[in-house]
Amino acid sequence: MSEELIKNLGPLAPLAGTWEGDKGDDTAPDDDPSKTEINKYRERLVLDPFGPVNNHAQALYGLRYSTTAWRLKEESPFHEELGYWLWDPAEKQVMRCFIVPRGVTVIAGGTVEPGAREFHLAAEVGSETYGICSNRFLDREFKTVRYELKVTVHDANSFSYEEDTQLQIKGQSELFHHIDKNTLKRS
Repeated sequence: MSEELIKNLGPLAPLAGTWEGDKGDDTAPDDDPSKTEINKYRERLVLDPFGPVNNHAQALYGLRYSTTAWRLKEESPFHEELGYWLWDPAEKQVMRCFIVPRGVTVIAGGTVEPGAREFHLAAEVGSETYGICSNRFLDREFKTVRYELKVTVHDANSFSYEEDTQLQIKGQSELFHHIDKNTLKRS
């Protein structure tokens, strides 16, 4: 990686690389949606720098990423996703754009200072900028209405995240908070 590219990644620069963690907590709807299951998991996250991507006067820098998560003691992953982390230095915007192979796409964003070691991103269903799109089944049965993410960089070799995917489950009046959190170490 060139120093220039790393410099242009702003608050995303410390995240470039390969990360692993085995202390994840996943709070999710059970097979019976009126119940909750809690899963411990391990994951591997790869973030590869790229940029710039020019949209006329806008220049974005980013991290192409893939993540895979396995429940502890299981061979097959229970979660995978592909996407991009983007930094718009002129607007001071960090964005996370990703797709989950369950049929959900999210573009979350937030205002972040270039040297920030902690930041928050969010997306809302129906937003024309930072929004959520789901397939018909999920929209009807497990509608994602809000997504929130907090990232904390602890040092050069460790960061943590907590994400809250808020679901409107058919037949339930209260939102379900599907929480995933983990601390990852550089591998």
